[in-house]
Amino acid sequence: MPDFVKDNHLYHNPVEFAMGKIGGTYKMPILWRLKDKKWRFSELQKSLSHASDRMLSKALKELVADGFITKEVFPEVPPRVEYTITDRGLRAIVVIDTLRKYGLALMEEYEIAHQK
Repeated sequence: MPDFVKDNHLYHNPVEFAMGKIGGTYKMPILWRLKDKKWRFSELQKSLSHASDRMLSKALKELVADGFITKEVFPEVPPRVEYTITDRGLRAIVVIDTLRKYGLALMEEYEIAHQK
């Protein structure tokens, strides 16, 4: 497949492109959490305690911009923000689930304990 440019970034293959959209430390865990229900920013913050506010906000903004999730801001004091997965995000769940299962199998092969 020939190289291609999207959003001023050169990609060499479709896997690199997909990983650019859902890869990284926080995007897949965010999508995984949103697959079943809406989450508020504060809930995601607590659930992903290792993520700084800045990094979580950045990942959320990118997922919104790329159409994987939506953001709804409610005009309340203090403001309430909810995130919901889109159809594009739901299609990514199949990929994330496959990677998750593969990761769990690798952990078992390497004798790494994990919580279920």
